[in-house]
Amino acid sequence: MPVATSVTAHSRFTDYDINLFRAGKNFRLYDKLGSHVIEVAGERGTYFAVWAPSARAVHVFGDFNSWDKQAHPLNARWDSSGIYEGFIPGVENGAVYKYAVQAQNGDWLEKGDPFARLWEVPPKTASVVWDTYYEWNDTDWMKDRYQHNGIDRPYSVYEVHLGSWKKTEKNESLNYRDLATELVDYLTRMNYTHVEFLPVMEHPYFPSWGYQITGYFAPSSRFGGPQDFMALVDALHAAGIGVILDWVPSHFPNDAHGLAQFDGTHLYDHADPRKGFHPDWKSAIFNYGRNEVRSFLISNALFWLDRYHIDGLRVDAVASMLYLDYSRKAGEWIPNEYGGNENLEAISFLREFNEAVYKDYPDTMTIAEESTAFSGVSRPTYVGGLGFGQKWMMGWMHDTLKYFKEDPINRSFHHNTLTFSLAYAFSENFMLPLSHDEVVHGKGPLIDRMPGDEWQRFANLRLLYGYMMTHPGSKLNFMGGEFGQTTEWSIERGLDWSLTDYRPHATLQQFVADLNKMYRETTALYAQAYDPRGFEWIDIGDHQNSVLSYLRRGKNDRDIVAVVHNFTPTVRADYRLGVPFAGTYTPVINSDDEQYGGTGNYTQTSLQSVPSEWNGRPNHVELTLPPLATVVLRFEASSSVDAVTTAKKKQPAAKKAAKSKTTAKKK
Repeated sequence: MPVATSVTAHSRFTDYDINLFRAGKNFRLYDKLGSHVIEVAGERGTYFAVWAPSARAVHVFGDFNSWDKQAHPLNARWDSSGIYEGFIPGVENGAVYKYAVQAQNGDWLEKGDPFARLWEVPPKTASVVWDTYYEWNDTDWMKDRYQHNGIDRPYSVYEVHLGSWKKTEKNESLNYRDLATELVDYLTRMNYTHVEFLPVMEHPYFPSWGYQITGYFAPSSRFGGPQDFMALVDALHAAGIGVILDWVPSHFPNDAHGLAQFDGTHLYDHADPRKGFHPDWKSAIFNYGRNEVRSFLISNALFWLDRYHIDGLRVDAVASMLYLDYSRKAGEWIPNEYGGNENLEAISFLREFNEAVYKDYPDTMTIAEESTAFSGVSRPTYVGGLGFGQKWMMGWMHDTLKYFKEDPINRSFHHNTLTFSLAYAFSENFMLPLSHDEVVHGKGPLIDRMPGDEWQRFANLRLLYGYMMTHPGSKLNFMGGEFGQTTEWSIERGLDWSLTDYRPHATLQQFVADLNKMYRETTALYAQAYDPRGFEWIDIGDHQNSVLSYLRRGKNDRDIVAVVHNFTPTVRADYRLGVPFAGTYTPVINSDDEQYGGTGNYTQTSLQSVPSEWNGRPNHVELTLPPLATVVLRFEASSSVDAVTTAKKKQPAAKKAAKSKTTAKKK
């Protein structure tokens, strides 16, 4: 029987590697475990290494040995690390394989490689020997990436499911290379700063949207190979667009070829279902307290930043990780050692994950999908936070969509629903999400949430986007929302791109493109997005008119824009806005413009401030508020010497003259 050559003398592992692995501190496991084409004693072949500490034996079988499970046993390392390894001459890139893992009860399990760089196209489930060599062309992007990913930079994110963004005439998904042209061109035209992909990691069940992962180190082969996905990332960087991946350390599926029961035991998850089984998704929960599992997960996160030049990771379902009683009834969960419901092991893991990411890749971003009031999600770990860069603002999303569903005639009674988000807007570094979760499971498309006739529905949607883009925080919009997709999202078909042939959809799409452009070019809207100094109410209390107005500020005191929203179809003539400085206020966008599908009847011109107090400010401007519209005004000083300053200088002189006259009369 052929045997995999012992590689003890030239193993890819050192004692130091093993010690780090056991301590949960080896964050480059992808360089060691898995399959790697190497040369041994002048002979090329593949080195295999897999962690299976409770296995009685591990063999490699594949197309190179006619799928004979007994043909190539691996060697258990002498150090009791639980790692099996071996070198098989002649096996090259493209070889298809699995591990035959013998459990302690004698059963043989057929498993894919947890560290495989490529998998067969589903529904096939074998791993493929592959490398991640690629000649990158994004040197300039990587060198200056901090200029795109800092918290004081603009984030207008387009969320995409790769398999359903656009389909061919045969209803087939575009591949990575096609997307490198079509998606990149579209994002450029639409002026988005970043794209976020729903999980690209290999997953057996397409309708899971990618959230039930079996191949954590491989982009899905449905759309091409690793180098094809790298080419997509490369093209996005060339266009100045950052790439964020959804990452799922919260759970994994129970598919027989995956991580579940990998060596016949609960190797990656908890054996107790009260901690190891997720009731919502019927999946397994990682054992965050096991050091080797922590090494696996953090290695996976760094792998995508390292080998694929990814710019950020959006971590899925963080709330389900933080709480032991998440979606569980009394008696279905185990309290922590202090009697609380916090998952201390998961909290520790998330902190270590963020520390590892920002230590090695300080110019990237981590983003938490976290829906509870857990404190300090986006605060540094050294002050007790979880260490994320940003957190999804789920409360803003729920309240805002609830408000917009109201008929405008009733909105004056729900004004606080809209303003409440500013009571906590700066407690975290928030991202405002209108994500895929809001257009599925019977919720319908966003355009269907808007009340009124067709004109009012589109005006409301423009108003929603105008409010979103001027509210503090970064932004995320799911694909299709930008042109008013009229059907609920389905992975079985592409977006309804033919809708853009119709004027209401085309003008909405143009508005979003121009809104993104304005956002990117207006530092007052992003430079202090997470700082209360970047926001100031003009008038929070005009509930009778359902009007909101506020200032957004950049780091320069005079870098301001005034924003006003009219949430009803009633035109408000001669509407006054108090402004801090005398000068000109120039409209930079008006969602009611005719080019965006608005009435076009209330085009704003440059407004000169009036030196008369309003809203507690020394100056005001007057304008006509269009119906169901957002208007943004940029401040421009009228002269090199501020008029307010000039007025203040004149005032003491006038008082002095008056005093002289009085004195003269007395004399």
